[in-house]
Amino acid sequence: MHFTCGNFQLDLSTPRVMGIVNVTPDSFSDGGKFVATNLAIQHALKLAEEGADILDIGGESTRPNATPVSLQEELDRVIPVIEALVRQFKQNKQNNQVNIPISIDTYKPQVMQAAIAAGASMINDVRALQEEGALEIAAKSNVGVCLMHMQGTPQTMQQNPQYHDVVNDVKAFLSARLQSSIHAGCRASNILLDPGFGFGKTREHNIKLLQNLDSFADLGQPMLVGLSRKSVLGQVTGNDVDARLYASIAASVLSTMKGAKILRVHDVRATVEALKVVSAIL
Repeated sequence: MHFTCGNFQLDLSTPRVMGIVNVTPDSFSDGGKFVATNLAIQHALKLAEEGADILDIGGESTRPNATPVSLQEELDRVIPVIEALVRQFKQNKQNNQVNIPISIDTYKPQVMQAAIAAGASMINDVRALQEEGALEIAAKSNVGVCLMHMQGTPQTMQQNPQYHDVVNDVKAFLSARLQSSIHAGCRASNILLDPGFGFGKTREHNIKLLQNLDSFADLGQPMLVGLSRKSVLGQVTGNDVDARLYASIAASVLSTMKGAKILRVHDVRATVEALKVVSAIL
């Protein structure tokens, strides 16, 4: 199984790691640490050196109750970072050094368009390309896309989320968005699916989704999982967000054993090493 994003093709026969670069002041884990452009670039390059296969650049927090940001503010945060990283990786490629795809973490079509123009090779959308114009932007480019499930919005999603059957409900949503994307012209080989851990789900919902993650293989697409430092891990361990490394590694290992192909994480080096062990055994 392969995942195509722009000029990159990732072999998913072994699990891959997506490094998180939050250019935000209010993300739940590292908000404010890398909001300055130069710090975000340095952090991204560090994650690439640690073994990230993709870098996911985001300029608007999607944590519960996050405050939305304007289009211009989001553009001002992410585009200079993407441009700088693309320049650096082009130089790296010429010198046979690290050259990996850049993903834009956004639901705004205008940000998607600007990021692609700046050199991004992937769209990671918590709203699964439901905003007007998003499907068309993805379809007319050769970028990869990740379609994620979220119940509600970041401002409302944790206000008593309910499902008839969380596994079947999430699968039905992702199946519908997958078909809409393909109908719009996106290639199946360019599409990842994400069940959206923590996005409109209780502790019980998240655990049930992880227990049944292997059933998502029915959809025929590679799965991306983002459990790194999430609140469900804090609920299980009792640890604050800055003390969830071990729990995050356990979640990553379990996810890959349940079929996840890409792990979206904060702690790249530790995850890469853990997945080397998983790959050697599996």
